[in-house]
Amino acid sequence: MGTLGYIKNFFSDKYIASVTPTSIFGVRKVCGKIDFARARVFVEFGPGMGVFTRYLLPRIHPEAQMVLIERNRNFAEILQKRFPDSRVRIVNDCAENVLEILEEIGAVPVDYILSGIPFSFLPDDARREIVKGIHDVLRDGGKFLAYQTFYQSSPHLRIPLEERFGSVRVEYEVLNIPPLSIYEAVKNGRQAAR
Repeated sequence: MGTLGYIKNFFSDKYIASVTPTSIFGVRKVCGKIDFARARVFVEFGPGMGVFTRYLLPRIHPEAQMVLIERNRNFAEILQKRFPDSRVRIVNDCAENVLEILEEIGAVPVDYILSGIPFSFLPDDARREIVKGIHDVLRDGGKFLAYQTFYQSSPHLRIPLEERFGSVRVEYEVLNIPPLSIYEAVKNGRQAAR
């Protein structure tokens, strides 16, 4: 499934935020905030067709694990076929259930959570519940890295993150369609060295 398949899912699933997968420029900017040598547990919310997964897999430690939480059944099936790697676990569920999902499979605490889910589309209580779950499962110094399209860049994500994490760093990537806002929140407010 290429961009046309992505567009088809975009029109049939209100939780898909963009008509195209994230560009390599966006992927590199988000993943540039990761210390691959030390990280062992990665989680992706809304991995779609696996653009970030494809970039991460060759770079993560051989003993690391990745948990992909994808609510869209079509995308979850594509991910199962694309990533038969034993380090990858695909869960067809919602980010709101992150704590239960990760506790059940023994993947807590987490080093990095990457998210492309459109927080502006979610009700306020769901946003806050997801952010609480993120904070609960991250290890001290663990990072939440969210990429949102410019038109979603609003207080929808920043406010709940600041309430839970304290300071939040925001950068932009214009070499993406549409351009991205990238949020970096570190548990206990520590900004890791890059």
